[in-house]
Amino acid sequence: MTVPRRHLLLGSAAVLASASSSHAQSRTGYKAIAFDGFVIIDPRPVSARAEEAFPGQGAALMEAWRTRQFEYTWLRTLMGRYVDFRQVTREALIAAAKAMKLLLSDATRDDLLRTFVELKAWPDVAPALRALRERDIRMAFLANPPASMFDAVVRNSGLDGLLEGHLSTDRVQLFKPHPRAYRMGLDAFELAPAEIVFAASAAWDAAGSKSFGYPTFWLNRTKAASEELGVAPDGTGSTMADLVQFVLG
Repeated sequence: MTVPRRHLLLGSAAVLASASSSHAQSRTGYKAIAFDGFVIIDPRPVSARAEEAFPGQGAALMEAWRTRQFEYTWLRTLMGRYVDFRQVTREALIAAAKAMKLLLSDATRDDLLRTFVELKAWPDVAPALRALRERDIRMAFLANPPASMFDAVVRNSGLDGLLEGHLSTDRVQLFKPHPRAYRMGLDAFELAPAEIVFAASAAWDAAGSKSFGYPTFWLNRTKAASEELGVAPDGTGSTMADLVQFVLG
């Protein structure tokens, strides 16, 4: 199922208003959503700060940094050498800057890393989460960053009371897409896989969660290309309104 991208602007407001007009259960049978962090968290301030630090090269640095960041999570999981996501992010930044031959001072490195605890939710997140809560949909992060980062985003964005306990991979010492990372959702919600939607922000994560057994929605805000991994998400869209429609039916 592919959700059309027609709920922007007035369309988004209409979908969310319709979703919140009734307290009836979802027609789809979904009872919970496990969110990858960046479905909720807006990372654009990190990109802006990277561009300030390295004018004209910020976008390339972000691409290299992001690539190394996830490569390092996969490699550390395979090697059995887990460290928390903050350390992975720090080491990936250092490696990316070296590869690009950028002079990354300690002060610049620390300033870029500090941005992660200042991040807020995407603008369309709060109304969507409230609409889902009104329909008794349970929700939690299920992602690589530490719980403290999720606490900061909730605090910075006024999302208190909308999400359940954070399911950081620190709990299992294994990064996604390891199956034990995805299993945290089953244990926390105490529901069957078919009752939990996994909302992914990256194509590889959508493939991983679908392979694990979750109905999967890929919220593809950046219009990225899909991966060729033999599985496809059950739904796609570019806004939280698309996700709401997918979950509630």
